[in-house]
Amino acid sequence: MSSSHRIALLFNANKVYDRQVIAGIGQYLKSTRVEWDLFMEEDFLCRTLGIHHWRGDGIIADFDDPAVAETLADMPIPVVAVGGSYADAGQYPVRTPYVATDNIRLVRLAYDHLIEQGLERFAFYGLPPMPGNRWAQERENAFRRMIDADKLEGLVYRGSPTSAGGWGRAQEDMVAWVLSLPKPIGIIAVTDARARQLLQACVVADVPVPDQIAVVGIDNDPMAQLFSRITLTSVIQGAEEMGRAAAQLLHQMMHGGVAAGTRIVVPPVGINVQSSSLHQPSRSPHVMRARHYIRQYACLGIKTEQVADYVGISRTLLEEHFKRELKKTVHQTILEHKLEIARGLLADPSIPLADVAVRSGFTSLQYMYAVFRREFNCTPRQFVEKAGV
Repeated sequence: MSSSHRIALLFNANKVYDRQVIAGIGQYLKSTRVEWDLFMEEDFLCRTLGIHHWRGDGIIADFDDPAVAETLADMPIPVVAVGGSYADAGQYPVRTPYVATDNIRLVRLAYDHLIEQGLERFAFYGLPPMPGNRWAQERENAFRRMIDADKLEGLVYRGSPTSAGGWGRAQEDMVAWVLSLPKPIGIIAVTDARARQLLQACVVADVPVPDQIAVVGIDNDPMAQLFSRITLTSVIQGAEEMGRAAAQLLHQMMHGGVAAGTRIVVPPVGINVQSSSLHQPSRSPHVMRARHYIRQYACLGIKTEQVADYVGISRTLLEEHFKRELKKTVHQTILEHKLEIARGLLADPSIPLADVAVRSGFTSLQYMYAVFRREFNCTPRQFVEKAGV
C-alpha cells in the first residue's frame, strides 16, 4: 500500500457552507479509499501563517478570501481552489484549478420560486462590499441583471456587517427598511444568516411573513431553521459535491493529470420550500394578521381567543373571516401548522417522539398520536414511512 499524503484544508469550519465542502472531501476519501492525512488549522484566521513552510503534499482552500488566494499563488505543491463563481471569467485564478458554486443559478432558483408564488415586487438583502464578500456581490449583481431583464424595479439593501456591538442599531435600520418596502414583496437573502435577521426584523416590525414579505435564503442551514419561529425556505448549494470535485481534482493533480486552468462550476441541489416563502394573497387583513401570529406561536399552545386578541376583533368575527376565505376554523389552522412542524421534525429519526410532540405544541405524545390517527389514519412513524422521508 502506498504511503498516505498530507493534505491541508484551509476553510472556516464555523460556516455551514465550508463544513459541507469539508464533508464532501471526506465522502470522496471514503468512496475511493484514498490515503490522506488531513490537516485543519483550529484557528482559521491563522490558517495561512507559515503555510509556505508546511511540508505537505497538497492543499484545498477557500479562495473567497483574497488573502488566502494571494498567499497560495506561488505554492510549490498542488493547490485546488474552492469559491464562488464569477460572471467575469477574468476574476478566476489563472493557474489554480477552481471548483465554484454557481452564484447565478443560486439566485435564479430563489427568484423563480418567488415569481411562482405570484409576486411582482422583489428585493435583495445582501452584505456590504468587502474583500472577503465577493461572492455576495456576485449574487447581488445576478439579482440586478434578472430584475433588469424583466424590466422590474429591484430594491437592494446591504445593511451592516454583523457584529454584537452594532446589532441593536442594525436591527432598527432593518426594521425601518422592512416597513418602508412596497408590499407584497419577495426578498432573496444572500445567506440563511441574513434571512434569519430579516425574519426577526419582520417579527419586530409586525409585518406578516409570507403574506406581505416572502423570504428565501441560501445555504439550507439547519441552525437557521432551529432559531427561526417561521420556517425558512432556502436554496441548497451543491457544497458537498464541490468538496468531492475538489478532492478528485487534487488527487488527479498529485498524479500529474489536471490542466492548470481547470474550472468546475457546481449547480445548486434544489430548494427546500418552507412557510417563509409560500405567499398566498389574503383578501382579509384580519386573516393575514391571524396567520402571521399562528405561524409564530402555534407551537406554544395558543388558543383562538389569543389570536383574536392579537388581531383586535372578536372571536366570532375572526371565525367568519376564516370560514369565508380559508374554508376552515382558526383552531383547524393552528392544528395544521402544528402538524406541519411535527412532520418536519419526524423527518429526523434522531429526535425522540416525545420531543417532537413538545416542540410542535402538542400537550402530550398520546395527544399527538390521537391527532395523527384522526387526520392521517396512521401513527407518526407510519406517516414518515408512507411519505418515504
